[in-house]
Amino acid sequence: MFRPRVIPVLLLAETGLVKTERFRKPRYVGDPINAVRIFNELKADEVVFLDIFATPQGRTISAEFVRRVGEEADMPFAVGGGIRSVEAVRELLAAGAEKVVLGTAAVEDPPFVAEAAGAFGSSTVVVCMDVKRDLWGRRRVWSRRASRRSPYPPEEFARMMEAMGAGEIIVHGVEREGTMRGYDLELLRQVSQAVTVPVVALGGAGRLADFREAVAKGGATAVAAGSLFVFHGRHRGVLISYPERTELPF
Repeated sequence: MFRPRVIPVLLLAETGLVKTERFRKPRYVGDPINAVRIFNELKADEVVFLDIFATPQGRTISAEFVRRVGEEADMPFAVGGGIRSVEAVRELLAAGAEKVVLGTAAVEDPPFVAEAAGAFGSSTVVVCMDVKRDLWGRRRVWSRRASRRSPYPPEEFARMMEAMGAGEIIVHGVEREGTMRGYDLELLRQVSQAVTVPVVALGGAGRLADFREAVAKGGATAVAAGSLFVFHGRHRGVLISYPERTELPF
């Protein structure tokens, strides 16, 4: 029986874990390798690491860091951050990543998605689209940690990414990121109805019931979260967690 994947998305400031809210005020939350060991024990479906400072600093997520994760991880993992060349993709896959996540490069250089998919297969290429409203209230895809607006509405961009060969699309509702107020279900519906590739919900999960709504009402085929897996309690103490299979709402 099909069960949607449940995916922790962990943000990196180089090699330290951080958590943000709407990409602002990064808070250090621990050592990523320790988090990998915990997620191994808790039998996470897979994990995504995104280096959110790689693009503004003009570099790529560290291949050495990816090797360290690969030596520890018992689950598949994907990595993203500053990836702009086929050579970088090759190096990261050789270091142990199962997939690469393209964000800014997908928005600013869409043919690169086709180039990467052609070289390594669609199953290795994930596009993460950061979506928020502009000054006129229109949903648009943004790049560079949601600081630069593109002209693309989310459905149009998702269709283009599928045509370019992306094997999976992460739909990140930036306005919900870190708030734990639930996913943007309307956004998820718009994108999931526009494409046939798997759609991963990200941004806003605060309780396990949000996972069910993302799938049942938003049409997502997988769910992802950050804060839900690293914070505990009203005061958001840091505690890495992952639900038991019996706790999942699907």
